[in-house]
Amino acid sequence: MVKVGVRERETVLTELQQENKPSKMQASHHLPHCAVLLLVLLKLTQAQYEHLGYPLGYPEPEQEQYTAPELSPDTPRIQLRLAGDKRKHNEGRVEVFYNGAWGTVCDDDFSTHAAQVVCRELGYVEAISWSPSSKYGKGEGPIWFDNLHCTGKEKTLALCPSNGIGISDCKHTEDVGVVCSDKRIPGFKFVNTLPNHVESLDIQVEDVRIRPILSSYRKRIPVTEGYVEIKDGGQWKQICNAEWTQSNSRVICGMFGFPAERKYNARVYKMFARRRKPTYWDFSVNCTGSEAHLSSCKLGQSAILKTNGTCTDGLPVVVSCVPGRAFAPATMTGFKKAFRQEQALVRLRGGAIVGEGRVEVLKNGEWGTICDDKWNLLSATVVCRELGFGTAKEALSGGRLGQGMGPVHMNEVECTGFEKSITECSFNKEFLGCSHEEDSAVRCNIPAMGFQERLRLSGGRNPYEGRVEVLMEKNGSLVWGTVCGEGWGTMEAMVVCRQLGLGFASNAFQETWYWPGQVGADAVVMSGVRCSGTEMSLSHCLHHGAHLSCAKGGGRFAAGVSCSETAPDLVLNPQVVEETTYMEDRPMFMLQCAYEENCLASTSGQVPANSYRRLLRFSSQIHNNGQSDFKPKASRESWVWHDCHRHYHSMEVFTHYDLYSLNGTKVAEGHKASFCLEDSECDEGIEKRYECENFGEQGITVGCWDTYRHDIDCQWVDISDLVPGDYIFQIVINPNYEVPESDYTNNIVKCRFRYNGQRVWTYGCHNGGSISPETELTFPGLLNNQVTHR
Repeated sequence: MVKVGVRERETVLTELQQENKPSKMQASHHLPHCAVLLLVLLKLTQAQYEHLGYPLGYPEPEQEQYTAPELSPDTPRIQLRLAGDKRKHNEGRVEVFYNGAWGTVCDDDFSTHAAQVVCRELGYVEAISWSPSSKYGKGEGPIWFDNLHCTGKEKTLALCPSNGIGISDCKHTEDVGVVCSDKRIPGFKFVNTLPNHVESLDIQVEDVRIRPILSSYRKRIPVTEGYVEIKDGGQWKQICNAEWTQSNSRVICGMFGFPAERKYNARVYKMFARRRKPTYWDFSVNCTGSEAHLSSCKLGQSAILKTNGTCTDGLPVVVSCVPGRAFAPATMTGFKKAFRQEQALVRLRGGAIVGEGRVEVLKNGEWGTICDDKWNLLSATVVCRELGFGTAKEALSGGRLGQGMGPVHMNEVECTGFEKSITECSFNKEFLGCSHEEDSAVRCNIPAMGFQERLRLSGGRNPYEGRVEVLMEKNGSLVWGTVCGEGWGTMEAMVVCRQLGLGFASNAFQETWYWPGQVGADAVVMSGVRCSGTEMSLSHCLHHGAHLSCAKGGGRFAAGVSCSETAPDLVLNPQVVEETTYMEDRPMFMLQCAYEENCLASTSGQVPANSYRRLLRFSSQIHNNGQSDFKPKASRESWVWHDCHRHYHSMEVFTHYDLYSLNGTKVAEGHKASFCLEDSECDEGIEKRYECENFGEQGITVGCWDTYRHDIDCQWVDISDLVPGDYIFQIVINPNYEVPESDYTNNIVKCRFRYNGQRVWTYGCHNGGSISPETELTFPGLLNNQVTHR
């Protein structure tokens, strides 16, 4: 409902500037006339390019300032709130307070214009969508409005033409809901238009922040302690602590990305409050502690302020929060603590940034998902706090962040909001009708670490692409510069897109001559960057530090990226591998094409043409469980025609097949060039989009899979030289990260494999990361695909 970004450094700098800087009038007197002329010319120059849609720095359009509506005396006075089974804090069932009672709005004739009126009356910039048929649950009380015909310009819902307040033939199964933008109207001021206090009214303010007061906390990132301040009517105000509770503090800490609150030294703050008179907000806050956001708390009584403007106890509210392990406070220049998830029972997968993803739980040694029946912010918040984040921003359903491949472990989860783990919540153990299309996911609040301020994309055609420019310390000052393009790849690009909040990488570029970037930032300030892909900031990755090494230099050879909100996710079906594995002896004269493509063991070059090769054959069924189609990196113009097999290669290497001894030594290997990426089959309701025949487009659609049958050339491992014994069979998809994916950990399948010289047995096949770490250690080889490329 409100912006929650805490910018501790900006706050301190702003205070200092306000105390020390000269006025605009004074400053202009010190400007030479030539400088003034240049400023005017700059304004005119920028103005002539505004129509292109990408003004300098991509600033957001100016938003109108809120002005309280002037209503005629005969206008019915109402109050609105969003309630029900919410997925976000800025959506819900529309409820109206009138004539001393809360009621709902019928969906008959409701439109996007009516949704705009509702959202603006609640202080939001605009409506995103609306939903009929009690999507957010059935309300109670009267149905105050039916057959609303709004134009979208009305100042209150009560001014929209309708059957009349309280006149309706609807049931609560027709209660309407809306989704509002998460941006508030600048200067929005909460106004209680009713003469008596309205209980259970959601809090409506423009913004909230934790402002660090003590000098020791002003230097820390993230901000964990300080005044709770409300921006109401364009002015920052403190809250009187007369009726403040620990539950309120818990909610504040949660919405700023912290899992818990703690005690603080009140005596120090008493001294500070005496020196600087606070400006108090007019109301108190009433939270239960389970809310995901302050906007879901209820408005308390009007604050009891003394005649001199101080509250009863004379102190502003202070909160002190406990950060999760990944966000331990650091100095402004100390971004050195990389993210490492340390959670045994719950994890997030498939998210673009830290703190978001599909929810997976560990049960009986196997990772599985949660069905989205009854999934809501309460349950999502338990997951977020358990993982060391704050409360949930959003509870996602319908496999929105990709689908899992394992079992569905929980269904109809119901939490109170105070559980230590999602496994403590009640749930239905029956999973009738639940598929991975209903996998639950979360987006959690995480602390503002300031990482976005130390990185930018420059020169691109839109905000999602450009040359990578970083802010680094050089000769005692911070300067912008480029990143050396040598060795720059998908993993590094992924970290950049995550750091900027732009989703996933869609491409990594080692040359950016077509993106000139900022002229003053051409010099290389970072080289030798190597990322694992999980880091929150590029500075967390390995790099050369102060001793730069970049043979080609910056400029046109600087690193660049393009980002995308979604990404594909390839997952190999381990059951199909296990069920289709067999052994075949094939004569060498039938393997000439495979020999040309290096699909046989190196010893095959020394054997006569009438000899046989022993092949371990199997089928592979590769699913795209992500959010966008998987396409080869190379465009079709650069695909390579292979005359022997009569097909085009769209990727140099698509899959690795390897056999390992039980001590982890590779004993046999194979690989498959992607000669034909296509949709073999799809889930019900999804149409095939990719077909290789007649030089068609190659790829795998979301919800479809590409099957490489066991009888296709190179779909094997040459085991002619293998000694009988027990081994580990390992398959890795997209091993060179040619195509970015949302999750590389599941690109690997491992099986136990036994060979007695005459027969083969394959069993225990599973995806990487699908079983407990203890069990995974009994399978030598790679732990997952994210450690193969360095």
